Amino acid sequence: MTDSDARLPERDPAPAPRRAWLRWSRSVRFWVVVLLSTVLITSLTSAYVVQPFVIPSGSMEGTLQVGDRVLVNKLAYRFGGDIHRGDVIVFDGAGSFDAETADDGPLVGLIRGAVAAVGLGTSSDSDYVKRVIGVGGDRVTCCDAEGRITVNGQPLDEHYLYPGDEPSSVRFDIRVPEGRLWVMGDHRSDSADSREYLGSPGGGTVSEDRVIGRVDWIGWPIGRWSSLRSDHG
Repeated sequence: MTDSDARLPERDPAPAPRRAWLRWSRSVRFWVVVLLSTVLITSLTSAYVVQPFVIPSGSMEGTLQVGDRVLVNKLAYRFGGDIHRGDVIVFDGAGSFDAETADDGPLVGLIRGAVAAVGLGTSSDSDYVKRVIGVGGDRVTCCDAEGRITVNGQPLDEHYLYPGDEPSSVRFDIRVPEGRLWVMGDHRSDSADSREYLGSPGGGTVSEDRVIGRVDWIGWPIGRWSSLRSDHG
């Protein structure tokens, strides 16, 4: 028997359609892994570090415009950082601005979270964005003889107000309870804020525990890229 006779017959290579199928299958698996990894990283970042948020109304004009995508710093207050007057915050108004909302269930919550993670919506219908005017212990009053809001007797320099707006058309005099905040929109004539909810639980104030984070940057549209400097009182 010759060497050539002893050789085993070579196996035929996989047919072309099968090779194409294997290449396609590997490619699909690769991109599925990439997609799932991206979603996981984005979700974790949104949940614990920075969350995109869409501005839904004109209550913060001209600081924030309708449709702006802002980035909310969720670490700003997480490790003992103080909430300051002048901070622009996102908070959950359930129980103060809104009645307690019913749980929509895990599936709806997951969908809301995924949409919020990419900045196409909010994680809750009760999320608000406003500016902090008074913190716990402050006495906030409208208005002095010159029509200015005062905090602890000192008038505020509210250069961020929407052009033509007065500080407030609603008179109030409130002592902010400890652990709570008095918040207002920059577009005072188009903002349902603490003034609107004086008769609600908390007297229009918001619990610090409901604060989601501080708005630090405008990320979209490109022409409005900027950081927001807090106007501390």
